[in-house]
Amino acid sequence: MKQTQQLKGTGLGLRSSHYQEIFDTQPDVPWFELLSDNYMAEGGLPIQRAMAVRQDYPVTLHGVGMSLGSADPLNIEYLKRLKILADRLEPNYVSDHIAWVSVDGQYTHDLLPLPYNQDMLQHLSERIQQVQEYLGRTILIENPSSYLTFDSSDMAESEFIKQLSLSTGCELLLDVNNIYVSAVNHDFDPYQYLNDLPLDKVKEIHLAGFEEMEGYLFDTHGHSVRQPVWDLYRAAIKRFGAVPTLIEWDTDVPEFSTLLAEAKKADLVASEVCDNG
Repeated sequence: MKQTQQLKGTGLGLRSSHYQEIFDTQPDVPWFELLSDNYMAEGGLPIQRAMAVRQDYPVTLHGVGMSLGSADPLNIEYLKRLKILADRLEPNYVSDHIAWVSVDGQYTHDLLPLPYNQDMLQHLSERIQQVQEYLGRTILIENPSSYLTFDSSDMAESEFIKQLSLSTGCELLLDVNNIYVSAVNHDFDPYQYLNDLPLDKVKEIHLAGFEEMEGYLFDTHGHSVRQPVWDLYRAAIKRFGAVPTLIEWDTDVPEFSTLLAEAKKADLVASEVCDNG
């Protein structure tokens, strides 16, 4: 297994339709992101393939099942399986979302939004600290894409995330597409959002595609990165530096060559920004 090393450049999300091409061609990809929830079984083909990929590439683990914002108790069985997986694959980062996905032990399979206020800040802070203590590592939390706001919110999302990272020591997975989608849907300035976040906390960036719906943007992860998101990404790299970036494409997954082309675009943007100071 490759030793864990600092991530650089633009990685790709590992998708089952691309396994064979990756094994056959050993593409020049700096790292892969694995969806944690797909690899938690003790045996079987998924974990065997994950281990095979890990032999040749650094990996990160990105999950959707922590349900950090839920009123349910933390799912210790889920965390146990995640810890076993992390110990096996030795990922650079383990991440999940600012969201809730469960109620009374039933899982929605959707990343549902939260109000941004002091009560939720304390609730999330306590749970993130518990997760980090259980896993024995710092986790990354990802900003959501959202389609509604709460009357009980009394702070901006960017301020909420900043306070959350400072209070728990957790780090940030900055989804630039999600920022843009939410900014359009809720009429805030996405560039000010970037400026609100602490410089030293952003450790990974996600890029993905959205769809234009009637009256709002929908974060489908099923399209190439749109130009406004590329523009915002350029600003993110200017502020945070050449942060490792992932091309995230989850629905209508295209040929592997299409993902490679998107990754090259991201590398080019990062190179241009860094070269120009």
